[in-house]
Amino acid sequence: MIHPDTQLKWISEAVGYGVVATKLIPKGTITWVQDALDSIFEPDAPLGMNELEQEMLEKYSFRNSRGEHVLCWDFGKFVNHSFRSNCLSTAYNFELAVRDIQPGEELTDDYGYLNLIESFQPIDEGTARKLVMPDDILQHYTEWDHALRKVFPEIPKNDQPLWNLLEEKLVLEISEVAAGKRKMLSTRNLYYEPEKSRI
Repeated sequence: MIHPDTQLKWISEAVGYGVVATKLIPKGTITWVQDALDSIFEPDAPLGMNELEQEMLEKYSFRNSRGEHVLCWDFGKFVNHSFRSNCLSTAYNFELAVRDIQPGEELTDDYGYLNLIESFQPIDEGTARKLVMPDDILQHYTEWDHALRKVFPEIPKNDQPLWNLLEEKLVLEISEVAAGKRKMLSTRNLYYEPEKSRI
């Protein structure tokens, strides 16, 4: 589920729709949580689909560390890519704002941790990275971990509308990580070994 202080908005012909903040979303705010309404498809599920269904699943879902395709039920699936993303995925099935997101600003992800099947060339942002690669997690998890560790202590300080979607055990673990009592799980854990894929 996407953060409630967001809306779907047409961005441009180049990227289509995107998700923008309707209010300030402070850094350390949980911006998306995988919930029970999201659809989960087995790794080989596309094999039983027609070409259009396969195309839509690939476009609007991501693969988790088990190779399952996760399709968000709400407009969270329209969050666009940026190499300078203001949100980052965690190894806890939620995403965090890694800096303040201003009203009217688009929420963005780095598609590098979505376990893409093929490389993807986004709009050039003037960054050193030009392509999103299937193994980007292995190349960039340390920088993502660094950015997340900086904002984890902000989690208990912020209003968290999506907090109740997390299991009690996970809430305790996150609180301990935020307090420096437990090590944060690395985004390296998001990686799906491509050689295990059957599609």
